[in-house]
Amino acid sequence: MNYLIAIPEIFILSMACIILLADAFFGRGRSGMAYGLSLVTLLLTLGFIVFFSPMITETAFHGLFVSDRLSELLKLFIVGVSFMVLVYSREYLAERNLFKGEFYVLVLLAVLGMMIMASAPNFLSMYLGLELLSLSQYAMVAMRRDSGVSAEAAMKFFVLGAIASGMLLYGMSLIYGVTGSLDLSTIHDVVAYSQPDKVVLVFALVFIVAGIAFKLGAAPFHMWAPDVYEGAPTAMTLFIGTAPKIAGFALAFRLLIDGLEGLVASWQQMLIILAVFSIGLGNVVAIAQTNIKRMLAYSGIAHMGYMVLGLIAGTADGYAASLFYTLVYAIMAAGAFGFILLHSRQGFESDQLDDMKGLARLNPWFGLVMLVLMFSMAGVPPFIGFWSKWFVLKEIIAAGYVWLAAIAVFFAIVGAFVYLRIIRLIYFDRAEEEVTAEASGELKLVLSLNGLVVLLLGIMPSFLLGVCLAVFH
Repeated sequence: MNYLIAIPEIFILSMACIILLADAFFGRGRSGMAYGLSLVTLLLTLGFIVFFSPMITETAFHGLFVSDRLSELLKLFIVGVSFMVLVYSREYLAERNLFKGEFYVLVLLAVLGMMIMASAPNFLSMYLGLELLSLSQYAMVAMRRDSGVSAEAAMKFFVLGAIASGMLLYGMSLIYGVTGSLDLSTIHDVVAYSQPDKVVLVFALVFIVAGIAFKLGAAPFHMWAPDVYEGAPTAMTLFIGTAPKIAGFALAFRLLIDGLEGLVASWQQMLIILAVFSIGLGNVVAIAQTNIKRMLAYSGIAHMGYMVLGLIAGTADGYAASLFYTLVYAIMAAGAFGFILLHSRQGFESDQLDDMKGLARLNPWFGLVMLVLMFSMAGVPPFIGFWSKWFVLKEIIAAGYVWLAAIAVFFAIVGAFVYLRIIRLIYFDRAEEEVTAEASGELKLVLSLNGLVVLLLGIMPSFLLGVCLAVFH
């Protein structure tokens, strides 16, 4: 019972309960209290992750919790991106009467769920973390009670999410029936070295891959993403579109590689279908969107397709490429949504492409930040988005899937139009109404740092690349 390696999770759960009670008893008229406590909680959690990180892989709670290099890196980015989300969202929430303690409690519980998923070596703890994350997200989307669009988005998200969770759980139950264990390492050994019923295992694998694809928002299980991104308040969309993608990678890696690597030939074929559908549909359909949140939803679908390419490679370097891509995407997406929040104001969402017109003239610095983010998402060198695409394409070619890499490159060129169109709107079109962004200093500071991180990582990608490679070597 090594509780020390779970101190970050224990602390964030304790603080979520404290903030919930404090907001209930003392929160009236003091909405900033929950916000401040949440920021402090996330900062201290970052410190605990680093301080209590073991030098070797250790388990706790009788094998239901593991701390290793992968889990520590994932948790650092999950907590760091969530911190950015809270800073970006404060002013937006205050202007729309959503600046309430419930939002911050839900974010902390969702972060806890993602951290559990990152450290889950067992079906039970994996499903517990997944449901904690999912239920928190459903409630977030529905927080704007006076909006029919938000209620509709929350209902779609809930119904489709419940179906996906049921499929994932059914696949897990079949694997338990064949292998007799819920522990991923035991399942790995049984599948790799014994002679279990492969037909039942592949049948179960179909349900598990479907559940993973839904959580990642990969086609053809993407139906929820555009409607939820558009219908949810932008602050909630920002959260849904960033940190949970990192947890989605944890879900895919733990289940497919830690548990079912012996079925690699089967899940590779399934992931190839997901990758081709996601890259093609995401890049093409994004071109037709006029709402920037829907456009970023389809963009996210395409990016998850590229992330899956590294898993298809089936090598340690391929897994590192997928991890690198996921972390980079979360940083880029956070900045893109932060730019939308920067120009939102009371009664104005700034979520249409036409709302982007001429913003570089009004805010030259943040126009430059958005240019860096869009070029990076498009995969233009030397920005970090180029290196993430290059890494996964290199690994997929090394694995012998040259045709798949050719498809990915073709649709990357097609998808570049989406991001170049935003740059054109920002720099070359004139706004119908010139309004300078009156955002808080902390939002502007974090957004500036976000853009600079993307730029510096593109110039010097070796550090993050080296960290991701070290996780799997």
